Amino acid sequence: MMGKSFGRVAAVISEQLSRTALMAAAARAAHRLVDHPPLILDDPLAAHLLAERAAELIAYHQKHGGHLVLSSARAQVTVRARYTEDRLAEAVARGVEQYVLLGAGLDSFAYRSPLAEEVRVFEVDHPATQEYKRSVLSGIAPRGSVTHIPVDFEIDSLRSGLVDGGFDPARPALVGWHGVLMYLDLAAIEEVLAVVGRFAPGTELVADHMLPEGERDADGDAYVAGVAPVSAEGGEPWLTFLSTEEMAGLLARHGFEQVRAVGQRAAVPDALWRRTDSLRPRRLSMLVHAVVS
Repeated sequence: MMGKSFGRVAAVISEQLSRTALMAAAARAAHRLVDHPPLILDDPLAAHLLAERAAELIAYHQKHGGHLVLSSARAQVTVRARYTEDRLAEAVARGVEQYVLLGAGLDSFAYRSPLAEEVRVFEVDHPATQEYKRSVLSGIAPRGSVTHIPVDFEIDSLRSGLVDGGFDPARPALVGWHGVLMYLDLAAIEEVLAVVGRFAPGTELVADHMLPEGERDADGDAYVAGVAPVSAEGGEPWLTFLSTEEMAGLLARHGFEQVRAVGQRAAVPDALWRRTDSLRPRRLSMLVHAVVS
């Protein structure tokens, strides 16, 4: 399961590899084992990306799959990936050839999806996360072109890193930004939006953001009450909750138009919510789909 160089980087997992990235991969992996067909997203590489912790992390879902927190996590990570990849397929049909994943974490798109053969994939993340990911994927070839852009967002320029890696900001792209905004303050979010908002007109952004109290449903409130304190104790506090209006305002200030807020229920085909398992669409986070004007 593990690449030859895994031992060299295993020590950074608990300190430098985001716990969030591991939990998201575990949720994707567990979706194939715990939930019933139809699958919202089929990710056969998710368990591989967990390396030696796969059995441990997936076991939580297998033993307690109906728990609100675990089932909500599986729904959230699969829905946002499915929605983004569906929008990417539409963009590719229009001629888009660049796909940027900001805070790519342990996303496996470039290695599992046939659509990866149609685009250049640029994965942007912290160097430690990328080193771990390359190690556990040793021997598994990407489906197409994937470039790892090592960016420490506290000190590096996102635009420069992408351009140095071969990204063409003068040509439209689709940019996915998943599971990140709640860990950033508003200033950091606006810095990224300012960069993406200067990409070529027609560039699309698909991001998700946590909703504030008052916009979540009861299950969403329960999820936040259970998960946010644990995340903070683990060194990854949730800093920002954005209403749909606040997110739309941020995007408008940075040159985006056609802003669409999409809840979990509307993000995937209706047939995927006709389920016999514990997955339910919950009002916890919101996807936003916007276009650079």
